Amino acid sequence: MERDKLHKIVEAARLYYQLDYSQQEIAKRLGVSRPTVSRLLQQAKADGIVQITIMDPAEDNEVLALELARMYGLKKVLVVSLPEFDDQVVKEHLGKAAAQYLNEIVKDNDTIGITWGTTLHHVAMELKPKQVKDVRVVQLKGCVSLSETNTYASEILHLFGKAYDTLPHHLPIPAIVDHPAVKQAIEADRHIRRVLDLGKQANIALFTVGSLVSESLLFRLGYFSEEERQAIHAHAVGDISSRFFDKDGNICIDSVNERTIGIELNDLKRKEYSILIAGGPKKVAPIHAALTARYANVFITDQFTAKELLNKEDV
Repeated sequence: MERDKLHKIVEAARLYYQLDYSQQEIAKRLGVSRPTVSRLLQQAKADGIVQITIMDPAEDNEVLALELARMYGLKKVLVVSLPEFDDQVVKEHLGKAAAQYLNEIVKDNDTIGITWGTTLHHVAMELKPKQVKDVRVVQLKGCVSLSETNTYASEILHLFGKAYDTLPHHLPIPAIVDHPAVKQAIEADRHIRRVLDLGKQANIALFTVGSLVSESLLFRLGYFSEEERQAIHAHAVGDISSRFFDKDGNICIDSVNERTIGIELNDLKRKEYSILIAGGPKKVAPIHAALTARYANVFITDQFTAKELLNKEDV
């Protein structure tokens, strides 16, 4: 190929693909006709000077989902594309994806167990009404008392009940009490026991994981002794429904677990759909531990978290 023609092909390709010049602008700059520019660009592709790769985020996410499902033995993984790795953005996008997935699977006579918090609140806000019969909605964990921070517990239950035309079953008790004897007395109440049993029997459970940060609600409200705080930070990587677990997913702070009211983590393993909804840079370690322990069989996350999990050295 003549050197002058090669130079024009490369220059036309650079102006068009890298600098966003129009073909008419390129023609004027190179002193040729617009049809000639079109032929130069076609020649650039034919000779391999320009190579075009189309990246399909959805296709990439499907690959990530398959790899995660295989790694953790999950029956379903949904990976959502995020524009940025920000906690608020993560919750908004995962909430929408989880709501859509739940509406796909929910059917007559299902019992849906839910926890509370901002992630589940985003799920609840995205729910669309679905015509199903005899669906029950039940709260899986106790509430947080004496808090100025909104946990959205009542609003979440209301929105779930509204979506599936049912009256939700509340669990109007503290998530953590002061003494195991207090827990035993509360759980002995037949009304409380009925709600706890309903949560245990639920065939669908939706939950997230908490990360260990001193500013988190449970730490700020004084539920733990100083000894327990130190033990949590020394041994736990996260929690599900206020039950703290280590890097392998094993319950690790017995003194707290014995005072916690709500779903047992092993009960999550027996659900038809045990749906973990979580993502974000602070959640990678607790997500990995929860999935390793098989607390979830469905996982909804984002592409950044998915890649972090797949790149973990200890997996």
